[in-house]
Amino acid sequence: MATTRGSAFRLVARPLVFFSLLLAAACIATPPSAPVEAQVLPLEIHARAVPFKLDESAAHRVGRLIWRGGLVLTANSANFGGWSDLYVTPDGRHLSSISDVGGWFTATIDYDKDGNLGGLTDAHIGPLHGLDGKPLVAKAWSDSEGMAHLRDGSWLVSFERHHRIWHYPTLDGVPVPVDGPAEIGRQPDNGGIETLTALDDGTVIAISEEYREQPGSVVGWIGKPSVGGGYAWEKFRYATVPDFHPTAIVRLPDGAFATLERAFDVVRGVRVRVMRFAANQLQAGATVHPEELAFLASPYAVDNLEGISAARGPRGETLLWLISDDNFNPMQQNLLLMFELAP
Repeated sequence: MATTRGSAFRLVARPLVFFSLLLAAACIATPPSAPVEAQVLPLEIHARAVPFKLDESAAHRVGRLIWRGGLVLTANSANFGGWSDLYVTPDGRHLSSISDVGGWFTATIDYDKDGNLGGLTDAHIGPLHGLDGKPLVAKAWSDSEGMAHLRDGSWLVSFERHHRIWHYPTLDGVPVPVDGPAEIGRQPDNGGIETLTALDDGTVIAISEEYREQPGSVVGWIGKPSVGGGYAWEKFRYATVPDFHPTAIVRLPDGAFATLERAFDVVRGVRVRVMRFAANQLQAGATVHPEELAFLASPYAVDNLEGISAARGPRGETLLWLISDDNFNPMQQNLLLMFELAP
């Protein structure tokens, strides 16, 4: 279609303006200059409802996901942000999240009269500790990306940059190191294990964000508990499409798995695919081929979504919660979204 000189200029200028704004935001983004206080502190969270689709107020579904509410979260702490994974208790009442600057927060989830996401109360924030019991400070050591809740109430946390997995008795406890997969140190500096979960029998599932051994897939590992508290690791492959990288995984109530895959560029912005695959695909030496449940991109509510959790709702429905990492960037947001998975 032909364009006038003015409209042609606008078509070119819009991505340039968007790119300039992103550059400006990156320059003024201010990650906290001090780590989370050594002690656990109460946290006052301010939650503002976010529309599901900016240009269609009546919209309530995308793909197989039904909208059940979303919040933009801010708080009275300079350390509130960077949320890179999420765990919601099976009853849907409480959540825990970790930050890529070495912090964590917990909160009680409130619902409105229709059972949709309403807000967060009784929140607390604290630091992740190192092996010496001191709060993690340097970014190279505090970049926590994945969390797995174990049946005894303890946690596994995966870190990027200095790639490793640590076992925490509680989020405010002192960890012990876990022998990770043999290839863990081969991962790209900022492309390590963001996708981490644990099954009821203690088996751990981990997927690298960017480490590949062949085109078209990234490497994942199945860790079986072994004597002495360690794990015996076997590899599998997780099939990917161009630009998208896995950032989170959760076991669904029906036994299947859901994952998040994220892509970003300055023209199209953030895009997120919510995926699903059957448990029988997860075999050592095999390749997992997930199916797409939903595609989230503007004008839908979306940001740098890096955490996912799931539970049964009061009517027996499967609920999914997603959380975003704002990178402490004023042009991004800490989003908490809730969806119902359609049959």
